[in-house]
Amino acid sequence: MQMNKNWLDRLERKYGKYHIQNLTNTIVFGMGLVYALNLILFNAASLPLNFLMAFDRSAIFHGQIWRLITFIFLPPNTSLVWILLSLYFYWFVGSQLEKQWGSFRFNVFYFCGVLGTIVSGLITGYATNLFLNLSLFLAFSILYPNVVLRVFLIIPIEVKYLGMVVAAALVLLFFRSGWSGKLSLIVSLINLLLFFGGDLMRTIKNAKRRYEWRQQFKR
Repeated sequence: MQMNKNWLDRLERKYGKYHIQNLTNTIVFGMGLVYALNLILFNAASLPLNFLMAFDRSAIFHGQIWRLITFIFLPPNTSLVWILLSLYFYWFVGSQLEKQWGSFRFNVFYFCGVLGTIVSGLITGYATNLFLNLSLFLAFSILYPNVVLRVFLIIPIEVKYLGMVVAAALVLLFFRSGWSGKLSLIVSLINLLLFFGGDLMRTIKNAKRRYEWRQQFKR
């Protein structure tokens, strides 16, 4: 599946020089640094930096505006083994996307997700970088569906199947959540809709046409 390039082409021609080179390295380094500082300076069990950096609408409205951006650097877990695996995986996925799209387009994808997360957080009161990080993996699974990953470093599985599992879990979460959860999920994944929404709609329409053709053929 290929993303719609028209609006991105125009955007890149006009603003292509404005981007952060190797953005993935910056994000992964930031997550690793936060984890290391929690571990070394404060004893990771208390996670004081996480409390200071997490997205909190009330705190933001009281002047702690750094929370609008620092939440993206919060590491996904407090287990050392898991954090190493997670950071390597984020680095691998993000680096491949940046190599495929170029730095500018990867910046657009990532910061559209950041902006969507911020908007949902300002509306609902709370936000995390979970959906933002998942959007990177889902984009990777769309662009590289046949890449084989080893789950738990042992079980080989094509990334498209993992993407289907994650997508199904998000759909289930959407229907089980209240209005704030639904809004948070949709807006936080706006980057996927912007980059792949057109292709998804064409795929659905083509599948519908094939189904209708089969029904007519049966009759």
